[in-house]
Amino acid sequence: MIGLPGETRPILRAYSLASPCWDDGLDFYSIKVADGALTSRLQKIRVGDTVLLGKKPTGTLVLDALLPGRTLYLLSTGTGLAPFASILRDPDTYDRFDTVVLAHTCREVGELAYGKMLVEDLKNDPLIGEFANRLTYFGSATREPHIHQGRITDLIASGEFFQTIGEEVFDRTRDRVMICGSMNMIQDTRSLVVDAGLTEGSNSMPGEFVVEKAFVD
Repeated sequence: MIGLPGETRPILRAYSLASPCWDDGLDFYSIKVADGALTSRLQKIRVGDTVLLGKKPTGTLVLDALLPGRTLYLLSTGTGLAPFASILRDPDTYDRFDTVVLAHTCREVGELAYGKMLVEDLKNDPLIGEFANRLTYFGSATREPHIHQGRITDLIASGEFFQTIGEEVFDRTRDRVMICGSMNMIQDTRSLVVDAGLTEGSNSMPGEFVVEKAFVD
């Protein structure tokens, strides 16, 4: 939880950590909402301002909740990309999986910029650069013309997603999936992977996929 002091009580919201576990700083990824209770003020903070930060992080998008596999799919919409920005920069991710696929869907094409920059910067990352050729990026937009247009669920169901990245449809024997985005996206994508035979995992009982329950709207 991060936030700012309010007139009567703090204004707090749940945010995903975008920085990797080895970093000595904390990164967060947020959109700017002009009339948002928190972001209308958060986007105007300056060096030296007080920002509130919860002491205990929680979340379900952790590698320990997944069984070993060959390909890791990171399926995100909007700011749901944030936790994957952390996972992509963790060397342990590439020790556990041969291939990593990052899918990011936004309403407008311009909103895909952070994900594209993240993937491009990984090529020069001193810890991850050698694994950059094992990462595949797939971006799509829903409200503007784009080479890949539509909801990620529709692109998965139609086969366009797999055809573009050169992979077969989900297979529980090799594929592991992490999902983060809006409530509707999570519910619909979860149904797709369940229909493919994948089972949801947790720290106590690892499985083939996990969803970010703390992030949904």
